[in-house]
Amino acid sequence: MSDQDFVSATISDLSPLIQERKLSPVEITRWHLERISKLNGSLNAFLTVLADDAISQARTAENEIARGHYRGPLHGIPIALKDIIAVKGVRMTCGSRVLGDRVSTRDATVVARLREAGAVLLGTLHLHEFAWGATSINPHFGNARNPWNPDRIPGGSSGGSAVAVAASMAMATLGTDTGGSVRIPSSLCGTTGLKPTYGRISRDGVFPLCNSLDHIGVLTKNARDAALVLRAIAGTDSRDPASAHRQVPDYSQGLEDSIRGIRVGCLRGFFAEDLSDDVKSAVETAVGHLLDLGAQVEELSLPLMNHVPGTSLAIMTAESYAVHEHFLRERAYEYGADVRLRLLMGAMVSASQYLKAQRFRRLLCEQTAQAMNRFDVLVAPTTPIAATPIGQEVITLGNRQIAVGTSLSRLTRPANMMGLPAISVRCGFSTEGLPLGFQIIGRPFEEATILRVAHAYQTTTEWHRRRPL
Repeated sequence: MSDQDFVSATISDLSPLIQERKLSPVEITRWHLERISKLNGSLNAFLTVLADDAISQARTAENEIARGHYRGPLHGIPIALKDIIAVKGVRMTCGSRVLGDRVSTRDATVVARLREAGAVLLGTLHLHEFAWGATSINPHFGNARNPWNPDRIPGGSSGGSAVAVAASMAMATLGTDTGGSVRIPSSLCGTTGLKPTYGRISRDGVFPLCNSLDHIGVLTKNARDAALVLRAIAGTDSRDPASAHRQVPDYSQGLEDSIRGIRVGCLRGFFAEDLSDDVKSAVETAVGHLLDLGAQVEELSLPLMNHVPGTSLAIMTAESYAVHEHFLRERAYEYGADVRLRLLMGAMVSASQYLKAQRFRRLLCEQTAQAMNRFDVLVAPTTPIAATPIGQEVITLGNRQIAVGTSLSRLTRPANMMGLPAISVRCGFSTEGLPLGFQIIGRPFEEATILRVAHAYQTTTEWHRRRPL
């Protein structure tokens, strides 16, 4: 295969070739390691590259397949992980100097499941410190950079995860999503980013930010690949108390089914405010395309959404402070200034305020569940803006000036608050040539439905096929 073939290839393109022994996992892994060596110096997606281990895993996969032991579509596929997910024998920094060079003593559950599926682990990825930020600007490890324009942010906190997929340094990556940290960088870097239902993927072995909002998510080149990775890592786990006891379906089945007649709620009000003109136009065109595919589209406003940003922030700051309280007492000076401030804000959230925020959350879930009786999915922009220059702190939308981080996470927070599955897909480009995304939100544990809608959109448009490098 040529370089361009590998750049464009998806998991579903390569896995049949691997199974039929027309393509070697070693060849694929070497190509990705060379790609990392070529691009990581400028994009800063990887914090740790496991080159020797990856080649060893690829050889094992090749030998297993030669003996007729093919494990499935991830066998021999190079995948990388956000550096907040434990890999045995590998340092886990969480993007911070606070943990030093702490080495994980065992694999996180998702890592164990990837190994069982035969995936090849390339290394660990850049992130906003302790996953508490939306830009991936990091004072300890430098800034991850957007492959469409290295002077722009990739989004965060799973910035390295999105950069690695967008720049074809990994076939798929895992990230975490507490307020949008998979979908935001997916939107800004033009990848497909899936945050499943709360409890669908075990968070065992993942350093927490906010336990009641944290999700593990998947970043890939398209919805079909996201379905393959989700199938491999989802499922109940006794090590995670929030893990859901639900059967894991084959998400690839039904992916090709028509979306004619599917009921789509196009979110307005809160979700239509403070958008750039580029985003507004691209999302409206995307919704029109769903109509052309036979979907039934109706506009919908959910009044309680206006209170989500403040309520989500109260919950996140309180819970994250509880996680970091012991570090802050002794090592506060080692945190980046922005993350230290966010963590210390949690000390000012009273028990009464926290409980009120959780009560509001229940009301929000009830209102949305009632509204979704009429719809199969909801759609909205993923981010109100495209990627901003590194270091820019404020964006002007209409007559308002809004902090970049606040703007980026405003429309993704609701799905975390409600624990609903959501997927971001590329729907166009800004006038500056930067990717734009819209998100498809589903009912609890109906990842198959949002994947089907995303797949239908992607197979009838060309946006997701364009590559930055």
